[in-house]
Amino acid sequence: MSESARVDVWLWSVRVFPTRSAAKEACVAGRVRVDGDIAKPATKVTVGNRVTTRRGTRVIDVEVVRPITKRVGAAIATDCLIDHSPPPPDPIAAADVRERGTGRPTKRDRREIERLKRRR
Repeated sequence: MSESARVDVWLWSVRVFPTRSAAKEACVAGRVRVDGDIAKPATKVTVGNRVTTRRGTRVIDVEVVRPITKRVGAAIATDCLIDHSPPPPDPIAAADVRERGTGRPTKRDRREIERLKRRR
């Protein structure tokens, strides 16, 4: 086990990103920060570093517990980080409330509401 790892490799290894190239692209785009500083793909992370990234509208904030360079199973990956991320917003709560005066939901709206309710 090494004492440090590249941030793009580590984010891929602990399953924050589905591919290493997606992790690299996020670093190049400036969406990854290590201890508050924008990180390049080759930035080294060590134990105790705080890595923050954005995936869509969700902010993912994790602390490095063990720097790894190989992709591991999900159970082992959770042991390599501490997740400080805020909980994701509830999409169902937003779909349950319709604004007054908008009229009846369209067929498309009804299908969307039903799809969200089934996901509960």
